[in-house]
Amino acid sequence: DGSHIAQREKIEALSLFVTSRHIVFTMKLSISAALYLLAAVPVSAFIAPNALRQGGVAKTAMMMSANEPGAEDRRAFVSQTSTAALASAAAVATGAVAPAPANAAASKMWTQVSLPFEDTLYDIDFDSPTHGYLVGARGAFAETNDGGQTWEARSFSNLDAEEEVTYRFQVVSFKDGEGWVLGKPTLMLHTKDAGKTWERIPLSPKLPGEPTSVLALGPSKAEMTTSSGAVYVTDNAGRNWKAQVKETIDATLNRISSSGVSGASYFTGSIINQVRDDDGAYLAVSSRGNFFLTWEPGQDFWIPHNRGTPRRIQNMGFVEGDIHKGLWMTLNGGKLFVSPTDPNLSSDSFEFNEANIKTGGYGITDVAWRTANEVWAVGGSNTMYVSTDNGKNFSFDKSANSIPGNLYNVKFFKEYDNMGWALGSSGLLLRYTG
Repeated sequence: DGSHIAQREKIEALSLFVTSRHIVFTMKLSISAALYLLAAVPVSAFIAPNALRQGGVAKTAMMMSANEPGAEDRRAFVSQTSTAALASAAAVATGAVAPAPANAAASKMWTQVSLPFEDTLYDIDFDSPTHGYLVGARGAFAETNDGGQTWEARSFSNLDAEEEVTYRFQVVSFKDGEGWVLGKPTLMLHTKDAGKTWERIPLSPKLPGEPTSVLALGPSKAEMTTSSGAVYVTDNAGRNWKAQVKETIDATLNRISSSGVSGASYFTGSIINQVRDDDGAYLAVSSRGNFFLTWEPGQDFWIPHNRGTPRRIQNMGFVEGDIHKGLWMTLNGGKLFVSPTDPNLSSDSFEFNEANIKTGGYGITDVAWRTANEVWAVGGSNTMYVSTDNGKNFSFDKSANSIPGNLYNVKFFKEYDNMGWALGSSGLLLRYTG
């Protein structure tokens, strides 16, 4: 929704600001420290600087050029320069050879895919291992017929070019050749022939909140949610929608004003980051990021929960796409927490364990489980991290280091051999290669 898009823009601006400040500060420290050590080195040590011509120090210095193949992480450039300067002085003084940088072993498991546009990407979906669609800002809409190796720009025949570019297509969902697209300003499109033709689905102005998601469930069937917590299903291609929740979130929270959830009483905002698990359960975060809510099919109302931390919630989701396997939560400052298996969904508070992930303060925007143990996190400044122990410990992946921008979405398709995609700003699309 609008608040989430604004949050993304803030992340981009803060990333540039923090990075520039960090570079200036680190360079000052590096120069001062290097000069201090060099001053302590005997003059005779500079006559034959063989140590600088051999081993890891010289090699590290050579790899600093961005034009050299295999260049190191651009964000690590300054810190490596600092390390190299200190190590060089120490090597001259002692004759020792400095070790290679620690992050030289960072993985690189994603490959960038070329696209016909450079707009921010929001969603991707496939209805077969080879056929899929991609949507984004400024009417961005593309189709692939070779499993995502190549993409071709597409347009909607019922929208003229000037109108189409005004829309931000945020959701695309396909199942068995039937698809749905949701955009802002509010626009819902539906196809029954794998995208060859599209029809506009009229939505009632009395709808509580704005549509936030739509999911294809089969022939003429779909599920839609709104920013007020309403959940609807249709079985006649959108002509009629049936409510699944008896009242909106604000109505529930204001009725239960004695709730023990901080920030829930007299709630008047909307919800963001509304996500669905594989069995139809939903998770949502309040627009202020001060609490979250859950809902399962068959329940009459959403249930609010404390966040358990003073930091603002950035995003939330499910462990392996199943609410009963646990929840993950990202917070301001690049923090990531994961709950134990089978959390108590009726409790005001959840138990969360902090993951060991060193983000340097870059915000984490999305997390996804590829397998029971392999977990991926993406975030600001195109940072990527991988865990091989079910989200307990993460290491850095440098696949997107040389690309400016931010990553917003990481998604795996279990039904298609766990193929994975990461989406970001400026038309950035990454394909998982392992």
